[in-house]
Amino acid sequence: MTLCETERKTFSPASFTAKVKIPGPLENLTVASDLLKKFRIEPGAKVELSNIDPRECGNYESHEAAVPEMLSQLHKMDQLQNLMYAERKRSVLVVLQGLDACGKDGVVRHILTGINPAGCRVIAFKQPTAEDLGHDFLWRVHAHAPAKGEVVIFNRSHYEDVLVVRVHQLVPAHVWSKRYDLINELERLLVVENHTTVLKFFLYISKDEQLARFKRRLDDPARRWKISESDYREREFWDDYVQAFQDMLYKTSTLHAPWFAIPSNNKWFRDLAVSQIITRTLEQLEMQLPETAVDLAHIRRRYHAAEVETQASWKPSLACEPGAKRKSCFAETASTVALD
Repeated sequence: MTLCETERKTFSPASFTAKVKIPGPLENLTVASDLLKKFRIEPGAKVELSNIDPRECGNYESHEAAVPEMLSQLHKMDQLQNLMYAERKRSVLVVLQGLDACGKDGVVRHILTGINPAGCRVIAFKQPTAEDLGHDFLWRVHAHAPAKGEVVIFNRSHYEDVLVVRVHQLVPAHVWSKRYDLINELERLLVVENHTTVLKFFLYISKDEQLARFKRRLDDPARRWKISESDYREREFWDDYVQAFQDMLYKTSTLHAPWFAIPSNNKWFRDLAVSQIITRTLEQLEMQLPETAVDLAHIRRRYHAAEVETQASWKPSLACEPGAKRKSCFAETASTVALD
């Protein structure tokens, strides 16, 4: 039986490490199923969200059954990010969009479980400031694009300017309707000029599931800080948002920056799908470790000389007694020096 949202358990790699054995060396890990093609929105494809089941869990019977693959993904993602950081030739931009309570923050936490935060930035786009409004709508976005070797996650993004702006008629239709092409051009610039891999995820939940998550926020004191009056107000525009998302997916899913529509009623499957797509995409980049920039033979000679010098400086403590105890004391002293 597939676990529904209310039955799910919070995923924690540490909580499953002792129970799950990852087969084979990490460099040979490759996730089993293929959601990369399944959820990809092909360029020019018309999207009807009513044809997508937000409760879908793929071929997985339960959260527990998917855990080995989730752990494999996190291990592989860590390796691939490290390789990209070392190579410093390309970068990754992950864009997260969806209605309120769709789980953008949860996806961010899951991704960061599998990568080194030192090579990653998370940018949460809120309402534009007065300074932002004094520039074009992409001005505040481009400055946060990833540098080579870096992963950047956008929690909301430039797409708010064809979603919220459109639904609430903050600018005329002839203004926001031109922005699809401008967004495509910016993303193409990132791909061509900076070798950025752009992956965009639309996290799709049902209207009933959204309301259930709002209720859990009300019932759980630890989540009440998330409650917003606007959450309920925005529900009145559900149909308008659905149409806006459908047009967004149709007009801005491109070969160089594809959209993926992720069923997100079940949080664990949502996280699995996103991390699998990221991992598979990184595998396809065929990255390579760079050649060392130093003379290895020279460095090895210096290391050997330092090692000999260190060993020569190890002396037994004056408090050591003759015989067997003296040898033990010397070993203890050497161990202390090595740890230091």
